[in-house]
Amino acid sequence: MDPVKVGLLGLGTVGGGTLNVLTRNAEEIARRAGCDIQITHAAAKSYDPDSLTGLDRVEVGDDAFAVVKNPDIDIVVELIGGYSPARELVLEAIENGKHVVTANKALIALHGNEIFEAAEQKGVMVAFEAAVAGGIPIIKAVREGLAANKIEWVAGIINGTGNFILTEMKDKGRDFGDVLKEAQALGYAEADPTFDVEGIDAAHKLTILASLAFGIPLQFDKTYTEGIASIEPQDVTYADQLGYRIKHLGITRKTDKGIELRVHPTLIPHRRLIANVDGVMNAVLVKGDAVGPTLYYGAGAGAEPTASAVVADIVDIARALTADPNHRVPHLAFQPSHLSDTPVLSMDDVVTAYYLRMSAQDKPGVVAKVAGILGDLGISIEAIQQKEPLEGEETANLVMLTQPVLEKSMRQAIDSIEAMDSIEGKVVMIRVEYLDS
Repeated sequence: MDPVKVGLLGLGTVGGGTLNVLTRNAEEIARRAGCDIQITHAAAKSYDPDSLTGLDRVEVGDDAFAVVKNPDIDIVVELIGGYSPARELVLEAIENGKHVVTANKALIALHGNEIFEAAEQKGVMVAFEAAVAGGIPIIKAVREGLAANKIEWVAGIINGTGNFILTEMKDKGRDFGDVLKEAQALGYAEADPTFDVEGIDAAHKLTILASLAFGIPLQFDKTYTEGIASIEPQDVTYADQLGYRIKHLGITRKTDKGIELRVHPTLIPHRRLIANVDGVMNAVLVKGDAVGPTLYYGAGAGAEPTASAVVADIVDIARALTADPNHRVPHLAFQPSHLSDTPVLSMDDVVTAYYLRMSAQDKPGVVAKVAGILGDLGISIEAIQQKEPLEGEETANLVMLTQPVLEKSMRQAIDSIEAMDSIEGKVVMIRVEYLDS
């Protein structure tokens, strides 16, 4: 078989890692693919030649559209990120009959439906393993390895920056802002960390996982997203005292009413394996009806971990180049004509347990009144702790765990509690997930 020729868009962290891995492991990769794989062309505005191996065999320019139109290129690897011009480049590559590999979760989450439809019409493949959880092969696991299962739910720590921040807050009692500055200094967070700390990056990835798990179109606009900037050290401490860890989770679950699709801080029992995933590492827990819960753990970012997933996609495409397009693995796990219109639930219709913290005046009857408000709305209390007020203060922290309840009811209860004269400020609410089998 003739060598498979690859055009690489971007020679930054992941692009450079991809070139280095393909060059270093060329012989092993060829043995797996059944043919040589060569990066022959690349497009980049800037790059560090001293950090790259195999660059002498690559024709490098700054015109990405020239690469996607090159008739000698079999596979285009898009690693420039963002929405545009990535979308235009990928669609142009497909129009020119090229297979595509991308690590761009934002592109797939927002424009994947359009891209996959175009690829189906042209009979080409679009692979995106590196778009979710870096080097962890979670796409292949859900799409192929768990194909016998009805997936019941997926829960993941799928943003390393947020996980690093929460780990530092737990281990060292540090404030969110202080740890964020360190994450930026270490290169874990961008100068503008919004996508990471507000959950947008995780929401992109969760949107993809939900489509793969449940056979629904990509619907990023319906993903509920809540960040971690409001998490305080005292909440991390109280959660620990109650036997929980706070993690920034992406959760998608199929219920009788529809599909939950949500990213938010979450209390998890400390005995769960996923609760002990620390630092910048990622982990995804998938519950299938046949296999039960399965956990996938590893590096969610970085040059070579992400390149590992990119090169695996290239190898998959190289193996399938001679296959009948109708017999390839579908992009979103289910055949395009069999995608479901199961609705995505609003957060009001989600049922989960809750952690509540409120600043209450230290006088008789306050706890009873709070419990009464919860009880009137059918909300049962699982555990309650009243902390001693600090010296000279007249208010104390009241911490509660509730049993599962409809979020709409919990929101209503919080409104009533915050209206009490004996409650000062806002009630802190963090959702609780047990993630058991």
